Amino acid sequence: MRGILFAFMGGAFITLQGVANARISQDIGSWQAATITQFTGFVLAFLILLITKEEAFSKYKQVKPLYLAGGSFASVIIFSTITAMHLVGATLTISTALIAQLFVTFLIDSYGWFGLEKQQMKTPQFIGIGMMIIGVLLLKM
Repeated sequence: MRGILFAFMGGAFITLQGVANARISQDIGSWQAATITQFTGFVLAFLILLITKEEAFSKYKQVKPLYLAGGSFASVIIFSTITAMHLVGATLTISTALIAQLFVTFLIDSYGWFGLEKQQMKTPQFIGIGMMIIGVLLLKM
């Protein structure tokens, strides 16, 4: 249940961040908004790290360099979300982003990328993804 709660919080905050970034970008620009978002996110994460005093941070040298670059994806995420919000609105942006997330996670699971165990996708998963795509198409009408 905790996992579902955290997933819900993550989804809610992605949406809130996207809307806030779209508003900020109207005043100062998309890349400026992405920079501010990245910086404030870094500050908060760093403060939480200091407060929790987790020791595992010292083991960062054991992480593959490709994975350490994962945070740089956020700038693309922020810019893409800001631009999409301006062009198609919040609902269609987030709905389409969710489908993209499902599609990429489907590929990751199917091929075992990033060292994950391969997962066999079954008919219900395909039906679920198809229903989400149909839902987005209906939202666009």
